[in-house]
Amino acid sequence: MDVIKIMRMKGKEKIVMITAYDAPSARIAWEAGVDIILVGDSLGNNVLGYKDTIPVTMEEMLIHVSAVRRGAEEAFIVADMPFLSYQVSESEAIKNAGLFLKCGANAVKLEGGRELAGLIRKLVASGIPVMGHLGLTPQSVNVFGGYKVQGKTEESRKKLIEDAMALEEAGVFSIVLEMVMEEVAREITEKVKIPTIGIGAGRYCDGQVLVWHDVLGLNPEFSPRFVKKYADLYRISLEAVRAYKEEVKEGKFPGVENVFRKK
Repeated sequence: MDVIKIMRMKGKEKIVMITAYDAPSARIAWEAGVDIILVGDSLGNNVLGYKDTIPVTMEEMLIHVSAVRRGAEEAFIVADMPFLSYQVSESEAIKNAGLFLKCGANAVKLEGGRELAGLIRKLVASGIPVMGHLGLTPQSVNVFGGYKVQGKTEESRKKLIEDAMALEEAGVFSIVLEMVMEEVAREITEKVKIPTIGIGAGRYCDGQVLVWHDVLGLNPEFSPRFVKKYADLYRISLEAVRAYKEEVKEGKFPGVENVFRKK
């Protein structure tokens, strides 16, 4: 998979993207045949125990991107640029984006609209593919006043469409639309020539992305409307660890088959 192949999938084949944060999950995602693995800064919520994505650092992201690449050597990997890794200066943004490519990413993802157009042009000119991200942008959660659906008003709809077109013109190869009203996401998808990938943006995007922990049901306290849990690994894991604890307490583990001894 590469940028050109992803762009050519628009209108022909739905794009499947899922997050992964370590080598084992990346290997599973690759073997399952997903098109894109996103090393999201959502690792802050799902792996590192932060309440949101704001505290995630470049150093943390680089470690996880490297791990994902080791787990899926042939996968197309997109790395989220964390908060303050691209907002301070264009030179710092280009340097940080380049570090992601050096450690195994194929592209980077930035949150924001037309205000990023100039930076995106420079990144693309530097040989760094960029995925856009509009709608509910988690790094701006404090500005939005929480996790709220975007595109409900005419003003919001117009801004989203204008931002999408500005990102396309700047050179992004695709755009994530997060928590956007379905009809607005459909309008954006029809207007731009690049693929849109939805998360809580309805049925008409060119592809879909979900978080690893949500797909596998690893966070029982998080169940927004747009998520579909395809397994309940939290319950399965809990039962497995409880069974292990009980067998140790009762002296059932290790058994004869688990020890080394002379025959």
